[in-house]
Amino acid sequence: MGNFHFFNHMIIDAHTRLSTILKANKDALETIVGISPRFEKLRNPLLRKVMAPRTSLSMAAKVGGCTVNDFFQRLEPLGFTVNRNQEEEKESGKSLPGFFNGLSAEKIHELDVRPVIASGRDPLNLIMEKLKTVKEGEALKIVNTFEPVPLINMLRKKGYETWVDKQADDHIETWFFKAKAGNIEEKVSTHSDDWDAVLTKFKERLVTIDVRHLEMPAPMITILESLEKLPEDQALLVYHKKIPLFLLPELASKNYEFRIREIAEGQVEVLIFKD
Repeated sequence: MGNFHFFNHMIIDAHTRLSTILKANKDALETIVGISPRFEKLRNPLLRKVMAPRTSLSMAAKVGGCTVNDFFQRLEPLGFTVNRNQEEEKESGKSLPGFFNGLSAEKIHELDVRPVIASGRDPLNLIMEKLKTVKEGEALKIVNTFEPVPLINMLRKKGYETWVDKQADDHIETWFFKAKAGNIEEKVSTHSDDWDAVLTKFKERLVTIDVRHLEMPAPMITILESLEKLPEDQALLVYHKKIPLFLLPELASKNYEFRIREIAEGQVEVLIFKD
């Protein structure tokens, strides 16, 4: 009864993260999965741990082809209190972005991930590998069955311009234009110069983990879980086999600082902390 009393007073709105809702009520997972078949992937514990903390109800509604109100109607019977006064995130205008000017056919890379999704696999690694072939001034067009909002937000942080064009219910084109090359590489470089000084600062307040033996996406999940338990006056030292480029925007969004030291091929150390 005590738990129900707490849930009954938990207020959610369009910006509430899925992870917050799932932690608050064990029945919320099945309720959310029942809203749209596109949420079936949330049954996968690893994907759920990666995606749920990044995805708000507003973002999930776009992915699922539904509305935020659909979530509200399903979650209210579980004891959640809904704040409908909070405005949903609004889409930008529909006029073509400037990067289309002068974008010739040879500068457009296309990737249709619908067969990958239909097979039950996550196309994220495939997309990231394809992005490596996109040069400055070129664009990647991803064909999907839904708007990949978390991916859009992540790549915007990496310096990509984006555009979504819905051709049909099962044909949505998402464009990623590489306006500036080397965005992440430059960030890594500027966050490596004072490694020794920062390591000395946290010498007696250091927690270490080794993720080199883990397969994707387990390293990222393990690091994020460790950071949730890390006291603010301590630092997390991660032994990794490569620079976790995927993790860096996530760290920035959570106000973490980081330093990276490449020791050898397959041997990287990442120091994460709050200043």
